[in-house]
Amino acid sequence: MMASSYTAKEEDGHHSGSAAAGGPGSSKSKKPDNTAFKQQRLPAWQPILTAGTVLPAFFVIGLIFIPIGIGLFVTSNNIREFEIDYTGVDTNSPCNRCSQTYSWNISCTCSVPFSLEQPFESNVFMYYGLSNFYQNHRRYVKSRDDSQLNGDKSSLTNPSKECEPYRISEKKPIAPCGAIANSLFNDTLELYYIYPNGSRTLIPLVKKGIAWWTDKHVKFRNPPGNNDNLTITFQDTTKPVNWHKPVYELDPNDPDNNGFINEDFIVWMRTAALPTFRKLYRIIQKNKDNMTPTLPRGNYSLEIAYNYPVRSFDGRKRMILSTISWMGGKNPFLGIAYITVGSVCFFLGVVLLIIHHKYGNRNNNADIPN
Repeated sequence: MMASSYTAKEEDGHHSGSAAAGGPGSSKSKKPDNTAFKQQRLPAWQPILTAGTVLPAFFVIGLIFIPIGIGLFVTSNNIREFEIDYTGVDTNSPCNRCSQTYSWNISCTCSVPFSLEQPFESNVFMYYGLSNFYQNHRRYVKSRDDSQLNGDKSSLTNPSKECEPYRISEKKPIAPCGAIANSLFNDTLELYYIYPNGSRTLIPLVKKGIAWWTDKHVKFRNPPGNNDNLTITFQDTTKPVNWHKPVYELDPNDPDNNGFINEDFIVWMRTAALPTFRKLYRIIQKNKDNMTPTLPRGNYSLEIAYNYPVRSFDGRKRMILSTISWMGGKNPFLGIAYITVGSVCFFLGVVLLIIHHKYGNRNNNADIPN
């Protein structure tokens, strides 16, 4: 065996001979300083995994996760949800005629009847859903000007180059600029309840309170000026290419929901992570003084102003009605995941307990020679 080539002094960073005296052969050592931290001699705790510590951990995780998973799964199943596809791909669909257009400038109306087998209690949330629409594309996500959306006056007339090719139109800056704003979902949905005698009544839909508070009050603001007359504020700009009307006419009857702070626009601008997604469209509020369900079971009619073309990219459009619970919308995955993890841990605990009971005492009973 070869002996170590350094002495105790060398370990402390001192070198003997001419090197220590600063001779011509001296060189700076690359060895770390002889400290507890750099030499990794700090006291540390390392768990010793034994049957007495591992088995209880598996059983505790199983006994905790399984009841939580069952509770989440039952809660999710108690949420009522109804979904209807109104793309109009099928020839017998009421919206088939409207779906044939590939233009943003042609409006069409259609009516889709449906029935609810179970009543919807409490507040009901109406969503629109799109499929095969990749809002997570890198260039699409970057195609916006957050300074413009935040009400910056200079960005209003000189949008960011990230908005190209939806930055300038008709020799005027586009407000709001970018591909996200240009592809704003613009179908109009109305819901009617049909009485047994054939008459029908319009169900009131609440259009405010659908956006995140931080988006509504922090990220999106109208440019400074006359908020009561946004026509003057946006007079030097033009509407996005695919829009039917300028941004200051999104909700002209409500100044708190017009322009960049329009909640339908804000909801759309929060891009989705997956190509199949849903976004909140309206809220059907329950009348607290009325004991009847928010949406009683029976026949309904969905009236659609079909403006949003999806056939060009093989997309689909849906309308979803859903209630919510303390855990949010319908999502059985979380409950299934808890039940699965808890069951696997409990099963492994049983298997390891059997193995330990059968083979664990062999080493203790064996004769160990001196």
